[in-house]
Amino acid sequence: MTIEVLKSKLHCVQVTEANLNYMGSITIDQDLMDAVGIIPGERVFIVDNNNGERFDTYTISGERGSGCVCLNGAAARKVQVGDTVIIMAYARMTPEEAVGFTPLIAFPENNHINK
Repeated sequence: MTIEVLKSKLHCVQVTEANLNYMGSITIDQDLMDAVGIIPGERVFIVDNNNGERFDTYTISGERGSGCVCLNGAAARKVQVGDTVIIMAYARMTPEEAVGFTPLIAFPENNHINK
């Protein structure tokens, strides 16, 4: 048996763009993705703290250092530029693996990781 456990979390980043005329996904600054081990094409779950929307999509790598968090396609209708969102990815593992697992969580400031 496997269970789904939080693997990665970008806590409270701001939406910088909402692009309805795109095939779908979320574009995230590659520095933000690297900070929590999210890779391009990975499924992520998004919670909008401003309006309560919860949805999932897949990631696209954005320009490093840009701070971009852009919802594309239909997901663009679920957010507004400036909204605060939480981006989470989950991993499947056995309960035994999960007990010793620690997720990567980042608390970016102005959509940037302080190094």
